[in-house]
Amino acid sequence: MNTVRLNITLPSSLNDDINHFAEELNEKKSHIIASALEMYFDYLDIKVAEKRLSDPNEKTISFDDLKKELGL
Repeated sequence: MNTVRLNITLPSSLNDDINHFAEELNEKKSHIIASALEMYFDYLDIKVAEKRLSDPNEKTISFDDLKKELGL
């Protein structure tokens, strides 16, 4: 996996939490942050899907039409 170095500003309370969990779990802080962001992005994916489902202007297709489109 390619990585990038970021310089970010966080509230000190979040930094304290990151330090605590990194020490408790014997993990690097970058791993704790990356894992937390991955989980949050999963949550955001669900929020986006819910928003799209509730939008009457968003086009949907039936499961049968999806299968036909995919050749299944």
